[in-house]
Amino acid sequence: MLESGTIVTLASHSYRLDSPLAGSAYGLVWRAEVLPGARPVALKFVNQARMEQALPALRGRWIDSVEQEAAFLGQLAPWDGRHIVRLLDSGSHAGLPVLALELLEGDLGTWVARRRAAGVAPDVRQALAWVGQVNQALERVHQYGRRHLDLKPSNLLLSAGGAMIKLADFGTSRALDDVAPHVYAGTPNWQAPEQVFGQSDQSALEDANDANYATCAATDYFALGALLFYLVSGGVALRFCVEAAQAWREGQLGAAARLRARVGGAIPPTLNEDEAALFGQHCEQGGLPRDAAGRALALLRALLAADPAARPPHALAIGRVLAEIDAHRAAWPLAGSSA
Repeated sequence: MLESGTIVTLASHSYRLDSPLAGSAYGLVWRAEVLPGARPVALKFVNQARMEQALPALRGRWIDSVEQEAAFLGQLAPWDGRHIVRLLDSGSHAGLPVLALELLEGDLGTWVARRRAAGVAPDVRQALAWVGQVNQALERVHQYGRRHLDLKPSNLLLSAGGAMIKLADFGTSRALDDVAPHVYAGTPNWQAPEQVFGQSDQSALEDANDANYATCAATDYFALGALLFYLVSGGVALRFCVEAAQAWREGQLGAAARLRARVGGAIPPTLNEDEAALFGQHCEQGGLPRDAAGRALALLRALLAADPAARPPHALAIGRVLAEIDAHRAAWPLAGSSA
């Protein structure tokens, strides 16, 4: 059992656990101190309690999740990690893998929630800058032959006082050249249509453990679009993603069938027109000139295309559009001022 004061020894250093930082179905993250008395780090453990509750045939996923994250992060060159969390050390504790990661300043979801609770208007400039940084992270992930499949605010960590953002949690990532259908991967609130519906028309028989889901690099771009909408809107989630999450919470078996039933059997719109209008309104209220706001909305529509083939082909194409929007920066008035 993990508790404050526990000493964990990995390949390069020993660490004293301080306090828990975050947790998920697969992993637990603790703040820890490098001994003797050096800088703090984040230690990531397997969620042993949840693993032991799973079916025996599925328990290996918990271990595989941490091991594949270590393998991916361990192969990155120093210059690749500007917008990807850095792996500092690795090893095992109580027979299970452990990662030592750089300790950052908090996650993006918490930052947005605090601003929304305080009634602070969305910062469109910052939103676009962050999306650009996440796009750079995805570019590196794809260059190394992986797709992330779980891009969401809680997996985006802030540093440099919020000026920089880093992508974390690669436990559900898969190789790009592995094109075979796979079991469910991702988080319902942030998943693309292909992550919700799978390939089978017999959706009532779908189960999270069926190898029925076909994803690709473009699956990450849909999540990037969901993130763009979420940030510009000040923390509002896409209706498509909310409906998908609700269907999933009602029970994994047949989640896609229930979602289809709510909208008459068809895949619901991934971006509704009132959502597009809200996005455009926030862009203009945030100081974007009308042409730049139009480009941002066009990018959002492309990222959120229901068909993966209709999304941008690569991160470079996304970066070009973001650069075109940024080229209008000198013309942007301060948010809330009169143009």
